[in-house]
Amino acid sequence: MTFQSLGLHAPFQRAAQQRGYLGPTPIQAAAIPPALEGRDVQGTARTGSGKTQAFGWPVLQRLADAGVPPEGAKRPVRALILAPTRELAAQIGESLREDAQHLPVALKIAITYGGVSINPQMMRLRGGADIVVATPGRLLDLIDQNAVSIADVQTLVLDEADRLLDMGFADELKRVLALLPAKRQTLLFSATFPRAVLDLAARLLHDPFTIDVPDVPSDSAAALAAEGAKIVQRSIAVDTPARTQLLLKLIRDHGWKRVLVFVATQHAAEHVAQKLYVGGLKAEAFHGELSQGRRNQLLDDFKASRLQVLVATDLAARGIDIVQLPVVVNYDLPRSADDHVHRIGRTGRAGEAGVAVSFVPAASEAHFRLIEKRQGQRVPREKIAGFEPKEVAPPKGAAESPNNAGGVKGKRPSKKDKLRAAEAAKAAERAARAAKRNR
Repeated sequence: MTFQSLGLHAPFQRAAQQRGYLGPTPIQAAAIPPALEGRDVQGTARTGSGKTQAFGWPVLQRLADAGVPPEGAKRPVRALILAPTRELAAQIGESLREDAQHLPVALKIAITYGGVSINPQMMRLRGGADIVVATPGRLLDLIDQNAVSIADVQTLVLDEADRLLDMGFADELKRVLALLPAKRQTLLFSATFPRAVLDLAARLLHDPFTIDVPDVPSDSAAALAAEGAKIVQRSIAVDTPARTQLLLKLIRDHGWKRVLVFVATQHAAEHVAQKLYVGGLKAEAFHGELSQGRRNQLLDDFKASRLQVLVATDLAARGIDIVQLPVVVNYDLPRSADDHVHRIGRTGRAGEAGVAVSFVPAASEAHFRLIEKRQGQRVPREKIAGFEPKEVAPPKGAAESPNNAGGVKGKRPSKKDKLRAAEAAKAAERAARAAKRNR
């Protein structure tokens, strides 16, 4: 199968070659033809499988074929792409801009997200845009200030739809959808499809072309090659206080040049990064309290190998595309199997080999077994000489915690619940400001 056989024009074959694709990935082969036909698409695929091009190239080709307004005329927004995080929105937008350079017409692509000043984004939207890539909250802010209209949108893309709902954007999505034309193409992509996303898809999609490119066990070499991923999972039994020293040892012994380390909290990110720095590694913390400029700088440094270790909260579990990232480490275990999929998906992208290491203290053993069960794969526990665990599991029936990271989902208010509450408060504040302006 070739990109040409999928219905893509020559510019996208050049873009594929520039990106190093030898042929379409499974999600691209399945999604591109119906998307080019204008059908609604519901796509499931693991992270790093080429989803951005699976929806981005059809959007670009359809817009280019339709042509653009004459020079000087305002451009109506014809395609809207919603993403849950600033990093993912920026990644999608920049990827589309790179590929659009091959087109015979010049498409204007605007990227908008919160955490930075809104004024430059409003200035860039003067004269309109063909495509807007946005986070929901910032998009609504721009709409409220009459900086953009989505009344002419022909194609809506929801990327990482499960994360959009997890991060408390349900109300924002409802408001955005109410402003869109009823007749449109909708492409909904996600790595996982929990009940809330299935319900959303049932409301939004009309006779969708449904695609499911499932995760596969990492011990199946043939399946992995077909899926385009080569992730080897390891789990290491270790006492909680010994994790930092074990991490230092693994990095030194294996000579890992770049390592993405996942922790549960902002405090843990700062603490572990400082310990690694004292241990002689170029390490930095990456979390939501950093300014957008600082986050961008850290990602640039990490991608350029000026940083060896990035210690991150789950903010980085989705939407961060780091080419040839060899190792991901779960210093703290994720709160769910779905989060585990997204974390380890940062390595082994686009067919590259990768290793995902999980630290499993005794108190988190039962939690990791649940993750194994959900992913349908057993990862044998290793013991490293000099770090043999001495801790014992808590009594049966006691509340268990993934490395004391806030508890298993359902035991107490989750980060998702807190984010929803915060977003609800922001929505109420925006409504109050709007009401005040309308007085």
